[in-house]
Amino acid sequence: MKCLFLLCLCLVPIVVFSSTFTSQNPINLPSDATPVLDVTGKELDPRLSYRIISTFWGALGGDVYLGKSPNSDAPCANGVFRYNSDVGPSGTPVRFIGSSSHFGQGIFEDELLNIQFAISTSKMCVSYTIWIVGDYDASLGTMLLETGGTIGQADSSWFKIVKSSQFGYNLLYCPVTTTMTLPFSSDDQFCLKVGVVHQNGKRRLALVKDNPLDVSFKQVQ
Repeated sequence: MKCLFLLCLCLVPIVVFSSTFTSQNPINLPSDATPVLDVTGKELDPRLSYRIISTFWGALGGDVYLGKSPNSDAPCANGVFRYNSDVGPSGTPVRFIGSSSHFGQGIFEDELLNIQFAISTSKMCVSYTIWIVGDYDASLGTMLLETGGTIGQADSSWFKIVKSSQFGYNLLYCPVTTTMTLPFSSDDQFCLKVGVVHQNGKRRLALVKDNPLDVSFKQVQ
């Protein structure tokens, strides 16, 4: 617990939420909300599946995929990884489930959303397709992305897509509590960047302080 506390101090500025910031004070979709676009310039559709690909090539590239976590006792593959190069296998398709779906179709920048691997699986493994942030890993000094989350619940399963300062987009992890409002949180200072760490020779998605992962989205045909 001490390590987790120290990590949070390093990665997250202290944020004080007003006592009036509750589900009784809903935040509407901003009129200038910007849709997230795929590599062809089309708006992301929550009904479709996409691959999360790198904005770079060669050894700097590599798609995101679902794999077995080292030393995990989970009954299903539950690790979120990125291939070591863009030469080789394609990534595992995902779909984005926005919290503002009642506003219409589309996935928007800064919208709180869930990410789910869009694959056929057994009933037992359905929850092992939904992204979540796991416990603190002392050996790597951060928290790793894994699966086993829920959809639409106040837990560790909420993310955002934001425009990258370099190319494409970045993914943010945004903790949500029952006192926070959907579909848009008030301050990205409470969100953490998603990047890559090395685990047993593989690239594992994890929370990072610097160098977030720059990604694009390619529709699965």
